[in-house]
Amino acid sequence: MHGAPLVGWLLVALCAATGAYCLLQMRGEPPGPGRRVAGAEALMGWGMAAMAVPSTVLDPRPWGPPAFAAVFAVAAVRALLPMVRGAGLPGHRLHHAIGALAMVYMALAMMTGTTGGHHHTGQTAPGRMAGGVPLLTGVLLVYFAVYVVRSGLRLVPITDGALDGAGARAVDDAGAGAGAGAGSAGIGWSRRPELRHACRLSMGIGMCAMLLTV
Repeated sequence: MHGAPLVGWLLVALCAATGAYCLLQMRGEPPGPGRRVAGAEALMGWGMAAMAVPSTVLDPRPWGPPAFAAVFAVAAVRALLPMVRGAGLPGHRLHHAIGALAMVYMALAMMTGTTGGHHHTGQTAPGRMAGGVPLLTGVLLVYFAVYVVRSGLRLVPITDGALDGAGARAVDDAGAGAGAGAGSAGIGWSRRPELRHACRLSMGIGMCAMLLTV
């Protein structure tokens, strides 16, 4: 990733933490669409973390960009195939496909990056600029910005509901409070909906930040 190294390392930490949570969520999900969605989100989180490492620390060329492009091209196909068959969760599948294709696009931009001056050796200098297409970058930025706003709006009612539920349990008598506590303990923290939405929000913000460097 190009840009300030501090921003890159913050993105690495954010995306790696998100990917780790998604892995825990995948382990807690029963076999089915939910586990596959969590697995796709874990792959996206770890892939974004790897791609966000500042280029001044780790230059992935020449093997890195083609590897990223191949992995996420396969991920995009895997996300779209169930939609063709009419299976799975269409909204999540389409979003994962767009995210994977955005990763392919950024990997290709890494391969075609150019320097500020002329360079005829076929190599790109460490101070190179990414070789993205401005129009496509803008479209992806708008999509993920809208996704971030929508994810944030979805997260607010969930967290408000959790606080209201906590307050209601606090005024219950001891017996009812114990029963409510047992019920909430049955839902592991790795499957809490507010954390799931927060992770998706984090990845959307990370994607916007990475696209700004293309």
